[in-house]
Amino acid sequence: MEYKIVADSSCDLNQELQNKLDIGLVPLKIDVEGHTFVDDHTMNVKKLLAEMKKSQNPIKTSSPSPGEFLVEYDKADNIFVVTISSALSSTYSNAVLAKNIALEKGNKFIHVFDSLSASIGETLVSIKIFDLIQKNYDRNDIVSKTEEYIKEMKTFFILESLDNLIKAGRIGKVIGQIATKLSIKPVMGSNDDGTIRLVEKVRGSKRAFKRLVDIIGEQGDKVEDKILGIAHCNALDKAEKLKNEIQKKYNFKDIIIVETAGLSTAYADDGGIILAF
Repeated sequence: MEYKIVADSSCDLNQELQNKLDIGLVPLKIDVEGHTFVDDHTMNVKKLLAEMKKSQNPIKTSSPSPGEFLVEYDKADNIFVVTISSALSSTYSNAVLAKNIALEKGNKFIHVFDSLSASIGETLVSIKIFDLIQKNYDRNDIVSKTEEYIKEMKTFFILESLDNLIKAGRIGKVIGQIATKLSIKPVMGSNDDGTIRLVEKVRGSKRAFKRLVDIIGEQGDKVEDKILGIAHCNALDKAEKLKNEIQKKYNFKDIIIVETAGLSTAYADDGGIILAF
């Protein structure tokens, strides 16, 4: 039976994963001071970072249209779709709308997963679907096992810069400036409903990363059966050091590293790290 995995461009991949999974990526768009970046393979992430640093205003993002999802849905009869958390974007609802349109046109199987995450979290969900397909599970079992995986998955991230949160009004300007001066590094995470929560406030990057490694042990179990993913925004050395520290303490089945594409870069900002398992 022919299957295809489709995801929005918040699903961060390296070349090896893209070749292996053959995911159909549907791009979001990012607007910085009237300059629109399409989050596809042609986008220059370093240029996006430069434009964000120059901008005094918050970035704006827009979801793919249902029509853009339909293009990918036409490529197979059995489609599994993975989207950024519905609590963060209208992408999920547009993917579902496209599903309903596609089903009116013909006999297809399409299931849209709300990842309740973003970035490397979407990547891990896509890998889970791919592995279940390779093991010849039927599509209903793939759906149930993947939904269970999503509910159990943990996502955390550390921001090196608070600039985008300040510009977007997520934290007050004065509080943000004080936090920056004091080198406060918030460890953030996802709630069960896919919203973002503050896990802890830690002073200094080194302490924040050490704390993140400890949190994995406190909130994870049966890690030997799991893949841990790390997405970094222009911070490969930091990601590799984090991987090494995690390997010293835990026996994950595998640890993968990817670089953030456009959408994840827009929120993680320069030096940001996103982790999921």
